[in-house]
Amino acid sequence: MVKHGRLCGCAIVAYLQSKDFPEVALHFVREPKTRFRLALACGNIDAAIECALTLEQQNTGDGDVNHREIWGQLGSEALRQGNHQVVEMSYQRTKDFDRLSFLYLITGDTDKLRKMLKISQMRDDIMGRYHNALFLGDAEERVKVLEDSGNMPLAYISATLHGLEDAAERIKVAIETNGGSVEGLLETVSSADKKGGRLLQPPTPIVRATNWPKLEVAKTTLEDFDNTEPQEEDTTEKDNQDAFAAAPIDEFADAPTSTANDLSFNFQSESLDVDEGDEGDWEEDFEFGSDDEEEEPAPKPKIDDVSNFTESGGAFGGFTLPKSGRPPAACWAVNSSHAAVHIAGGGASRALQLLNRQIAVSDFSKLRGAMIGSYLGSMTSMPGVPGSPSMSVPLLQNDLNAHPGEGSLPRTPLKMKDLVAGIRSGYRFFQKGNFNDSRTAFASVLVDIPLVVTETRAEANEVKEMLEICREYITAIRLKAAMADNAKNPIRLTELSAYFTHCNLQPSHLLLALRTAMGTAFKTSNFICAASFSRRLLELPDMSSEKNAQLRVKATKVLQKSEQNARNEHKLNYNESASFSIDCKDFIPIYGGDTSIKCSYCGSVYADEEMKNKVCLTCTFTSVGVQTIGLVTGS
Repeated sequence: MVKHGRLCGCAIVAYLQSKDFPEVALHFVREPKTRFRLALACGNIDAAIECALTLEQQNTGDGDVNHREIWGQLGSEALRQGNHQVVEMSYQRTKDFDRLSFLYLITGDTDKLRKMLKISQMRDDIMGRYHNALFLGDAEERVKVLEDSGNMPLAYISATLHGLEDAAERIKVAIETNGGSVEGLLETVSSADKKGGRLLQPPTPIVRATNWPKLEVAKTTLEDFDNTEPQEEDTTEKDNQDAFAAAPIDEFADAPTSTANDLSFNFQSESLDVDEGDEGDWEEDFEFGSDDEEEEPAPKPKIDDVSNFTESGGAFGGFTLPKSGRPPAACWAVNSSHAAVHIAGGGASRALQLLNRQIAVSDFSKLRGAMIGSYLGSMTSMPGVPGSPSMSVPLLQNDLNAHPGEGSLPRTPLKMKDLVAGIRSGYRFFQKGNFNDSRTAFASVLVDIPLVVTETRAEANEVKEMLEICREYITAIRLKAAMADNAKNPIRLTELSAYFTHCNLQPSHLLLALRTAMGTAFKTSNFICAASFSRRLLELPDMSSEKNAQLRVKATKVLQKSEQNARNEHKLNYNESASFSIDCKDFIPIYGGDTSIKCSYCGSVYADEEMKNKVCLTCTFTSVGVQTIGLVTGS
């Protein structure tokens, strides 16, 4: 769909945007206003500039109001990314002179600041003149602004303090001419200590460059898609194209033209005759084995055979007629590729094979309890009349309105509510500090997830999110245990506490991790890391509550002390400004571009190639480094 650009419809675009894929929708939208909104959502500044210029040329709708709003939004997004060139252009378009002056101040562009001072003079903007003069450190200009605005005493004090004797004498004459006096104006200033006084100069910018440095972000598969070569299509289609190219043009002169994007077909046309015999060809292309083959009907007994049987003294009392159609277990195995469905039908060997192929399960002992529950929970036993055996009745999940027949599917005992209860239990134990119980709760959820059958796409996404939550929390608990083992090694302890803060935890739990890392880094005199952790801690929403008032004060003090020292005592294998994954074996960072292998089920990352085909240390029952299709959630 991306390659041929056949995606259309506002509903699809809205769906992509709601699911946090605006960069995908951006490739198919051509309307400038919608494209501008999508470009801002995915941070594509170049596309946003193009759309803003197009909307400015159109200048429809609200006119200047719409124009200022568009450039204002673009400037806010560019400022967030550190692209101050685009910010400058947006401020110029919206004529936001105050912010433009401040932008030139923090980027160190003093030449443009002087131009802004001239613009303020032309616009008779007193405050703008004073601000720009203050940013430039131009004391003479500030005295002129105070004098022109009628603040003669302030102008006299400022001129005297900065040593502008000519200006001070001129202002003194003007004050005395108007019946005023300068006596007593400098008494307070002269009595103050002047040893620390100095001329206020603009700060030196940290970076003098085209734009501020940004992290390297890997390009998505959709970027520069038009430059990629199209894949070779089917050989039959290629032969047809060659034949079309070799045929004379006159043969196609009278033929009706059609485009590739024309998706309207006339199904009532006589030229679209469908041969009923083609169904057999389609079925022959897909051979699924003996499960899809229809059972041959049993031959009907002849009347003579029945009469002979009766005459020979036989009885029909012990004879039961076979049920029509397939048994429920056979239907379940055909209708689903989920392991829990096959276990419910008694196909344990097939279920184990599916689990091994889909998520590379190698240790099935961990799944034994959940598999037995799936088998026992799919059938129920009903007692019959006295003297007769009980009847086994299958429990179906799709028999709400009527019996589904051969399309039936079994009910499974594990549901979404069981996973949610396990996650909440793990959260509760983690908050209390019972890390062993918390790990047990999250590990049980990891065991149950492969045998949970979801009914909707939303439930499937929730299951995958729970899988990531269990992985992150188990990794965090293992890091906590490693921190206890390395309590006497300050360098390793600080590194582990830093990695602990990069686990994707809940905000309340991340607060505990940051508090631990901040205290560890401060005790080991790694003040740069301590300042970073304290800033992240103060930015959490939970820090504004009253119960964290003492922690907020402590974090503020640590930040002030760390900013004063501003050095790290030990060199750490940790770079907070770069994105990385945590090696779940040796607990070291794996940065982008480093070789690594993953667990196909839980997604744990390992840098050691020797972990390939070994049991994952996080989920403890799947093999690492095996490429599979991944978790199957739906029936």
